[in-house]
Amino acid sequence: MNNHRTLDNHLKAYRIGDVEGQYKIFSDGGSLVMDGRWHVAGQGVIYTSANYSTAMLEKLAHHNGEMPAKQHYVEIKIPSGTSYEVFNEAHTPDWHTQNCMGSRAFGAKWFREKRSCILLVPSVVARMEQNIIINATHNDFAGISAGLETPVWWDDRLFI
Repeated sequence: MNNHRTLDNHLKAYRIGDVEGQYKIFSDGGSLVMDGRWHVAGQGVIYTSANYSTAMLEKLAHHNGEMPAKQHYVEIKIPSGTSYEVFNEAHTPDWHTQNCMGSRAFGAKWFREKRSCILLVPSVVARMEQNIIINATHNDFAGISAGLETPVWWDDRLFI
C-alpha cells in the first residue's frame, strides 16, 4: 500500500544539536548507531520538528531538563515535490508508549520500503505538534538543505 504524496509547497523543519558533538547537527549519524522512537539502529534518518518551539521541547525532554552546552539549531528547507507520508495514530494506538515498539516497527517498515522521504508524526511531548522524520537514503533527500548553525537561547525560567 502506497500512502505517500508529494508536497505542493515547501516545508520548514528545525533541529537542535551540539555544534561540538560527535555528529553534525543535520546528520543521520546518531540514527546509525542507536534505536529511536521511529527507527532501528542502522537506518539513516534525521529527526526534526515542524516548529522551533517543538524542537526545543523535544531537546528538553531528551535531556531531562538539563541542557548540554553549545546547543545550536538549523532551519531545514524541504522543497515542494518531496514525497511525504502522514502517520495515522489510529492504526498504531501504542505509538506513544515508552518502549517505542509500535512506533519503531512502523517507522522501520516505512524506512525499509522507502515509501517517502519524510514521515510526519506527532510529538510525544506536544501531541498537537508534528515532528518530521527524514529518510536520508531516499532519492528525494538530495533536495533538502539545512541553513546556518545558530545558537539556541534558553530562557532561564525553563530550568527553575
